[in-house]
Amino acid sequence: MNIALIGPSGAGKGTHAASLCVRFKLRHVATGDLFRHHLQTRSPLGLLARKYMEAGELVPDEIVDAIIEEWCIKRKPSEGAFFDGFPRTASQARFLDGLLQTLHRPMAAVIYLRVPDAMIIDRLAGRLICRKCQAPYHRTLHPARKEGVCDVCGGELYHRPDDNPRLVQARLRVFHRMTGPVLEHYAAAGRLAIISGEGSLAEVDTRLLDFVAAVRQGTAAFATREETALSVAVETAALTAAQLERATPDLVLLGGPGSGKGTQAERLCAELGLPHIATGDLFRENLRQATDLGKLAQTYMNRGELVPDDVTEAMVEERLARPDTQGGFILDGFPRTVSQAGALTEMMTRLRRRIAAVLYIKVSDEALVGRLSGRMICRACQAPYHLQFKPPHKPGVCDSCRGELYQRADDNPATVRARLVTFHRQTEPLIAYYRPAGLLHEIDGEGPLAKVSARSLAALRPLVPGAPAPASAT
Repeated sequence: MNIALIGPSGAGKGTHAASLCVRFKLRHVATGDLFRHHLQTRSPLGLLARKYMEAGELVPDEIVDAIIEEWCIKRKPSEGAFFDGFPRTASQARFLDGLLQTLHRPMAAVIYLRVPDAMIIDRLAGRLICRKCQAPYHRTLHPARKEGVCDVCGGELYHRPDDNPRLVQARLRVFHRMTGPVLEHYAAAGRLAIISGEGSLAEVDTRLLDFVAAVRQGTAAFATREETALSVAVETAALTAAQLERATPDLVLLGGPGSGKGTQAERLCAELGLPHIATGDLFRENLRQATDLGKLAQTYMNRGELVPDDVTEAMVEERLARPDTQGGFILDGFPRTVSQAGALTEMMTRLRRRIAAVLYIKVSDEALVGRLSGRMICRACQAPYHLQFKPPHKPGVCDSCRGELYQRADDNPATVRARLVTFHRQTEPLIAYYRPAGLLHEIDGEGPLAKVSARSLAALRPLVPGAPAPASAT
């Protein structure tokens, strides 16, 4: 029997997971624990994740998926699994469903532990975490036997700096936006249960134990789509010009790994006179300058945790509000999911602006595999090169900063194909999000760089007053 428990941070998932796993003999799997294990044991996946972290980059979703997949494959067929906090997105839900079906161990039920936002904010104000083993406590609801000391390992308990009301409210907005599609996915499959997380620990534990027992007996009652829609408020914002104070060429660039997105962004920015906002660069900038957001991201990284979406979104919103973007911008690397697209819409609404166009550079998977197999990256400035399409003037040396060029460990054909599976799973819903709004422009990304640039410029020129006429795009 496979069960998943999802809910916001502070809902009590970790606390209740322990009793459920003991009672029903389920293996507890929490992505945070698995991620830390891979980092600490320096497994191949852990080493790959660490390279992203050391380069000041976000760890891609496909690494998290691979960690979950490896755990599931190694699990004994007779063992049931209890997924704690996973899946977090509709993309992860589809991935997990496909994986469990392949292993002939389908998900029996997904439990949404529903707790009012005001109660979550109050709970997290008193939450304490063990620095050593990450076990959760609460000053009043679940205190340690000895004040400030973990019952399990004797480690020091501390209050996380991001458990303050302002940041918790931001995290809850992100959680609801991401979780709504997950709940709809499982409600449509007839496997979702919505259980109240209010009341004492014993009361909530009883509700959960009774439900899982009913699942095992085949008598469980699941939530309908209508009940799900009433239970979860999914924040949406209309992509209309009615909310605008002014229209500017605010552009988003999409493309798979190796599509030439970064190169095209640089060329388009130079031609159109717009700033290039690459989320990877933005993340490194915040870490390097030790901004408040950079320090917050570093605390997650220091704990061996994935940096949550709300931190990345806050970095993007701060960047979009800077003076140099007032005439427009080209955003590269964000959004990657429908949830992030919703976040971007909310940001633009607060700025009284809207996205003018989304440029999707399409390249076949086979071409992407070939391109990435020859890609080289500068260790110092992260400038991209290619042994065939964009070789450096001097082999192994960056033209811009003279740094060493290297090939990323994940730029081998097998890993690239796995990354492309994740890309398509995330991007197809994203394309479906933007196409009905009339914002999507699909560009053939194969052929000479100059031709691809001409096609892109031809699509964007009408949106940018005074932009140069494009060369032939044929």
